[in-house]
Amino acid sequence: MAQREIPAGGTDDVDAVTRAVLTASRLLVAVSARSLAAVEERVTLPQFRMLVVLSIRGATKLVTLADLLQVAPSTAMRMIDRLIAAGLADRQTNPDNRRETLLQLTQEGRRAVEDVTARRRAEIAAIVERLVPKQRAALVEALTAFNEAGGEPLVPAMDDPEPHPLGWVDAVAGRKA
Repeated sequence: MAQREIPAGGTDDVDAVTRAVLTASRLLVAVSARSLAAVEERVTLPQFRMLVVLSIRGATKLVTLADLLQVAPSTAMRMIDRLIAAGLADRQTNPDNRRETLLQLTQEGRRAVEDVTARRRAEIAAIVERLVPKQRAALVEALTAFNEAGGEPLVPAMDDPEPHPLGWVDAVAGRKA
């Protein structure tokens, strides 16, 4: 049985990186949870994800939304019903095909996504500010490589005219959902 060679540092670098990424993931999940605090009484994390997809895609059919979220259409229907009851989304007849219904955010839903995203960005920026410039540069390089290896596109800059608050990839189309 072939053995992997251990790098000169004496530790398995894949394990060390995996542990560091898992720790960073735990930190980012905590940041995400705190950023949702303002809407958590009305919205679960999966429902918020649905709001984000609707904020990016605009008016969307239920089946498409379910595919993008990788859930069953019946699950997506229950989720959207709850978001409609909370005043964060609505459904309208498709003007191009009156047999179809399109789902979209309300102004309140759009505001909720923007507020949560702004809170998340501010908290992450506060953490990054604690790093020295050399560490920031190394982090950008490492995370860029990590994101590229995982197939995740870069989140746009704050001044991008069409921001994408979270970066879920539309696996079917190979583009940002």
